[in-house]
Amino acid sequence: MENNLTKTRVQLDRNAWVQAATEVLAEEGISGLRVEVLAKRLKVTKGSFYWHFQDRRDLLMAVLQVWKEGRIRDIVKQTRAEPGRELQQIYHVIDVYSTSRSRRGAMIELAVRDWARRDSDAAAIVAEVDDWRLRCARELFLACGVPMEEASSRCMLLYAYVFGISLMIYDKFDSDVARVKRDIADLIAQSASMKVTS
Repeated sequence: MENNLTKTRVQLDRNAWVQAATEVLAEEGISGLRVEVLAKRLKVTKGSFYWHFQDRRDLLMAVLQVWKEGRIRDIVKQTRAEPGRELQQIYHVIDVYSTSRSRRGAMIELAVRDWARRDSDAAAIVAEVDDWRLRCARELFLACGVPMEEASSRCMLLYAYVFGISLMIYDKFDSDVARVKRDIADLIAQSASMKVTS
């Protein structure tokens, strides 16, 4: 006979709290990220939270750290190219980051950037991630023989495009959106391709 007084307690680790916090951040922004909300969502008491974190700020810094590490890992992976294939990798980066990616990922990115406008720790982390983005992309342009100043401009243009297009609703602008995207990719990579073919 089952004892009704015995309940199976869910054991959450620190990562489960960080993942739940990231979901709330994506859905409600930093203002919605409260310990009570997370505990209710995870169906545990607030005491479980304090087993893993000193306070809310400790959780927020963990969320930023996990986001930063994930973004940098992805950036390095997407910008890594075999020697002689840097131009193809530039096109790959443009394609990957300008394609409709997960809505969740875009919502997290926007929430972290909004948070960074009001919080110096979040701003420092976003700046570090953006620095990785720009430096890794610039290395691809430099490997194609593009001069440093132009490589810096092209990698900035690349990310201005991929972030900008993620915020826009453009399906009705042109009947051939795929062609428009190809043309933009060619414009961004143009001088790199000219250096490779010359």
